[in-house]
Amino acid sequence: MGTTASQLGKDMLSEYQELTFLTKQEILLAHKRFAELLTREEKDRPNIRVPMEKILTLQELKSNPFRKRICHVFSTSEQKDGSLTFEDFLDLLSAFSDSATVEIKSHYAFRIFDFDDDGTLDYGDLEKLVNCLTGETDDTRLTTEEMRQLINNILDESDIDKDGTVNLSEFQHVISRSPDFVSSFKIVL
Repeated sequence: MGTTASQLGKDMLSEYQELTFLTKQEILLAHKRFAELLTREEKDRPNIRVPMEKILTLQELKSNPFRKRICHVFSTSEQKDGSLTFEDFLDLLSAFSDSATVEIKSHYAFRIFDFDDDGTLDYGDLEKLVNCLTGETDDTRLTTEEMRQLINNILDESDIDKDGTVNLSEFQHVISRSPDFVSSFKIVL
């Protein structure tokens, strides 16, 4: 499915439309934005990877507190360095598009929040999640007691099987009761 960044043929465009929740115009815009991150020499190389540091310069990700996790979750790099190919970038935009289903969005949200990639949201994951949302400065950081109480409240609400963690189905159950989730889990170029 790979293509050079300087051109995107009709066949590839149609294939990307079939495989994502993106429109033709969104794919073309994504291609343009991805190509802007490349040097002239890189644009002629197929399946080029853009380092995470460059991806994070995109305005749409700059202010997202989960920007590094987003890159890591969507990266297919064997080095697990958060670098993205164009197809990784399309997968990212597809999952965050308005057209993506709640199942797709909640699946990727869960993976983004699962900081240790063990398939559950445990105390450590929830603590990192809260710190990402509140910021980690002295002014915004929760006290140890506030953090403990908040995480206990999250687990009380979400941990249906009472094993001390939130699994994907429990997370999706919580998301199903949150009408704002689908509209807020998006990135628009």
